[in-house]
Amino acid sequence: MNGWKFRRDAIRAFRFVRCGFDPASGVAQLVYACDDGPELVETVTVPGAPFALDGARAAAVERALRLLHLIAGVSYYKAAVPPEIRIEGYAIDADTAALLETIYVNGLGEFAYRNGLDLHGRIRFPHAAAATPAAPALGLREHALVAIGGGKDSLVSIEALRTLGVTQTVAWVGGSQLIAACAARTGLPTLNLGRQLAPQLFDYNREGAWNGHIPVTVLNSAILALAALLHGAGQVVFSNERSASYGSLIEGTGEVNHQWSKGWACERAFGEYLQRQVAADLHYYSLLRPLSELAVARQFARSDRYDAHFSSCNRNFHILGERPVNRWCGVCPKCHFVFLALAPFMPKPRLVGILGRNLLDDPAQTDGYDALLEYQEHKPFECVGEGRESRAAMAALAQRPEWREDALVKRFDRLIRPQLEAESLRIEPLLQPDDTEHRIPAALWGRLRAHFAA
Repeated sequence: MNGWKFRRDAIRAFRFVRCGFDPASGVAQLVYACDDGPELVETVTVPGAPFALDGARAAAVERALRLLHLIAGVSYYKAAVPPEIRIEGYAIDADTAALLETIYVNGLGEFAYRNGLDLHGRIRFPHAAAATPAAPALGLREHALVAIGGGKDSLVSIEALRTLGVTQTVAWVGGSQLIAACAARTGLPTLNLGRQLAPQLFDYNREGAWNGHIPVTVLNSAILALAALLHGAGQVVFSNERSASYGSLIEGTGEVNHQWSKGWACERAFGEYLQRQVAADLHYYSLLRPLSELAVARQFARSDRYDAHFSSCNRNFHILGERPVNRWCGVCPKCHFVFLALAPFMPKPRLVGILGRNLLDDPAQTDGYDALLEYQEHKPFECVGEGRESRAAMAALAQRPEWREDALVKRFDRLIRPQLEAESLRIEPLLQPDDTEHRIPAALWGRLRAHFAA
């Protein structure tokens, strides 16, 4: 190993070396390597240790730990995308291999597109174990571990569950002060999970590793599933709406979905796997799956509790550092979309106060809004709503005296609207919940549907 150098195109195998969990400290170790290179050690820390684990619970934790090990490996596998994958220390069955191949191929879709790679047929997880027996129920509590991200969506879920009397703990991964401030504002119990990447990964990136977007939502889902088992909670709740299932249509390429691991296909595959292979009474679902982005925005607008605390601007998490003074950059696709989505449901002074300025009266934002509208441009690689939602929201604003004179609304009404079918611009159909594709427990969904309709 001495003298080993990272040479991206020379690496032949990616190795899942081992994983382990210490119930006394709550620390999980996930170990990987490229060929015979140094061990890449990632740690995940679950607060609340020491954990007392009985036989059935200990076995379920081990299964969840291995699943996390396999999913979190995507951060390191993508550095070289070698032709061979090796799993050392344990074996997996065909069911597990199929889930992982689905997650890696689809979750790395944008990464592959941007780097000119074709991953179809390249990613093969070796499976040697016999089919795993159905996982038993563990007697988990009816308590929800709810992922919070600092944006509007998770806050809508948290307040809906509060209204319906569901006991919950809000949980997040990493050290974002913005998310911590939002979590504190809920007044609910919190669980801040730690994740420390192997430091060599940053060296590899400087040395020419492939880099790009990973399916971070399903990775965080695996972390929360492990935490739920350790804390005896029977529900892991995310806040991904139905719009997340739709990607960007790229001419000559087809659909590329930046947020694939927030979509229905991933939620269904991952949630069903947890109940089959980890714990039969561990329920994983998105509370907002039946709703469009616009319907979520309407729910958020019902309360101003979080106006001074939330931010959906991703630049807060990538560029501006912790707890930036300005929570909204005002120029990224997320800022553009959130402003547009909230505008039909919120008084104009309140919305302008939240983001600090009126983005729809700024001609410099034209290109950004054209991408959201899918007008001569594809939908941005961001967690934003569908083009039809943006078009319907803009059409609704064009009918309102307080908005219709703003530069971009006026431009839409004059230039783009005449090219579109009037029926396709109706906002009302987009506000109706979809009963067909979600994993929300039936007893909860009936009450939740009534809450959303109120």
